[in-house]
Amino acid sequence: MRFDPAPDPLAALQQRLQHEFRDPRLLQLALTHRSFSADHNERLEFLGDSVLSLAVASLLYERLSDQPEGDLSRARANLVKQDTLHQLAVVLGLPMLLRLGEGEARSGGHKRPSILADALEAVIGALYLDAGFDAASALVRRLFKDVDITPRMPAIGKDPKTELQEWLQGRKMNLPIYLVVGTSGAAHQQTFDVECEVAELARAERGIGASRRAGEQAAASAMLAFIKTL
Repeated sequence: MRFDPAPDPLAALQQRLQHEFRDPRLLQLALTHRSFSADHNERLEFLGDSVLSLAVASLLYERLSDQPEGDLSRARANLVKQDTLHQLAVVLGLPMLLRLGEGEARSGGHKRPSILADALEAVIGALYLDAGFDAASALVRRLFKDVDITPRMPAIGKDPKTELQEWLQGRKMNLPIYLVVGTSGAAHQQTFDVECEVAELARAERGIGASRRAGEQAAASAMLAFIKTL
């Protein structure tokens, strides 16, 4: 009796991504959490976050051609927020492909929204390095192909980062700079201490969160609280 070999999970993922990596090690790295190895996906996540933002901004610029900048910013915030990226990561089948440390795996890391959202950004960053922006942007457009991007999209509440950005842009100020100034805790239960600096205000505020993204939101919220005292 003949048995077909079990499918390669990474090969199956590449089929879903509609991209065959020239360097499959990039894809494997994108799926590697810091709890698993010192060589992990956080640098790719950093890169993918920017690639995703630009790709979504380009998509919205085309699809919502008559909308003002503020509406575009809120729409982008809705599309790149953790909940949205988590859902897309699940659809792609990333949960069972994550490489996690034993403690993180036991505590449910495969289902943790922040880890999955970060992994998806890392995959986008990996694809960008493997094939360039056009290929990464094409993936982003496929990920959002079923989203009804119209001026009638549901109202989007402003997250602190978006609200701060709009406040600064409305006053012709530069965007804030976010910097991770420290981490603490075990690899599978880390907290991120993030600083938000606004140069024109000569002010920096800090926030703490269970992920870099959450820390940035907390720091932005602290900056907004300061602004309201001016």
